[in-house]
Amino acid sequence: MQKDSLWQAVLGEIELSISRGNFLTWFKNTELLNADDSTIIIGVPNVFIKQQLERKYNPLISSLLEKNGLSPKSIEYKIRSMNIKPSYDDPVVFGKAASLEEEVPKLSGSSLAHSYRQGLNERYTFDNFVVGASNELAFAACQAITQTPGKKYNPLFLYGGVGIGKTHLIQAVGNSLNEEKKGLRILYISTEQFVQEFVDALRFRKTADFAGFYRSADVLIVDDIQFIAGKEKIQEEFFHTFNALHQANKQIIISSDKPPKDIPTLEERLRSRFNWGMSIDMQAPDFETRCAIIQAKALGHEVTLSTDVIEYLSNNIPTNIRELEGALNQLLAFCEMRSLEPSLAVATSLLGTTKSRPKHLSARQIIERTSRHFQVPMDDILGPKRDKDIVFPRQIAMYMLRSELHLSFPKIARELGRKDHTTAIHSVEKIDKQSRLDPSLRQTIADIKERLYA
Repeated sequence: MQKDSLWQAVLGEIELSISRGNFLTWFKNTELLNADDSTIIIGVPNVFIKQQLERKYNPLISSLLEKNGLSPKSIEYKIRSMNIKPSYDDPVVFGKAASLEEEVPKLSGSSLAHSYRQGLNERYTFDNFVVGASNELAFAACQAITQTPGKKYNPLFLYGGVGIGKTHLIQAVGNSLNEEKKGLRILYISTEQFVQEFVDALRFRKTADFAGFYRSADVLIVDDIQFIAGKEKIQEEFFHTFNALHQANKQIIISSDKPPKDIPTLEERLRSRFNWGMSIDMQAPDFETRCAIIQAKALGHEVTLSTDVIEYLSNNIPTNIRELEGALNQLLAFCEMRSLEPSLAVATSLLGTTKSRPKHLSARQIIERTSRHFQVPMDDILGPKRDKDIVFPRQIAMYMLRSELHLSFPKIARELGRKDHTTAIHSVEKIDKQSRLDPSLRQTIADIKERLYA
């Protein structure tokens, strides 16, 4: 149990350090087989991953192991039985991932096997998804789909920043349908995996099998569709797959880090289809939701955290659930290895020196970041000019000073060089109201926040 917790903590930090594609490719199916003072043995599924970890990622793994209390003399990578994924003709890919006992089909002209295809993760359910103001609409839409898939909100397009629960929620739909509507063919795929499979289908002249495989799904769940941008052949194939499924009233669920209109080099015919059903902007969780998430995750580890520890974690990681869970896993693994209680003192000592986020933002930092985002000189934002392209960034800065630092309106006015604090009141109320109605404005605010806390 200690080994599992330790490796999960290390994986959590690795996931924050490298791209999602690299993490899924090289680390998803690894495990810690042995850990002592002299040797660490890490289990890997094949020789390719073994070589990549040895050549490229060994220093990163070594440093993170040391950070979590282990300083082995050597790290070994041992090939173990891999989690095999089936070929196009094997129906087990619909729904849950393949089991360890399955045979590996050999790659040939008549069969395509893909060890990188990921099935639904059973851990992602509606029951363990924490609902708050930032995601309640997306949650309600996903639950509605499970009642009548293909008939309501089709397609459903969820978008938002990194680590806010999109993958959890769309997979929860698949897992719920697997339980409640037996017999449906449910397929979850990341866009990266879709692209790789299409490339292989072209290589082995199996495009007809590829098309038939995806177009026979009752529910198609596609994660990170933004990676389809700039790939003309892939977009054409996905366009025809989308049309075939939508015409047959099959449910399509898509996630992205940005709305369809903001995905670069996306064909207009796909952009319009993504907007056919319902598009929902998922925001970063607020403070109360972050606290509830930490509490739920800790209880999943059979640990009860004190309020001050929960609030410390929530305050220090305000925008990213994945990063929040990584910090919690690191804290729990550290305490378990040393038989300590996860107190505020331990959390501060362990996480305080490693967090890149500033503990205290200043008003000047917020104004500077806002001016850089809009490419408007800071002197203009602080000055008397009332041009439209200056007033709007100034209003955003006022809103951010209120929402992030909770400054009084007279203080906000002084920070922006205004004499009358009613200007600050008007600006904050205006941006707050508009942001509730305008997804692009919410994205602008989120982008500024992400830069502030990066």
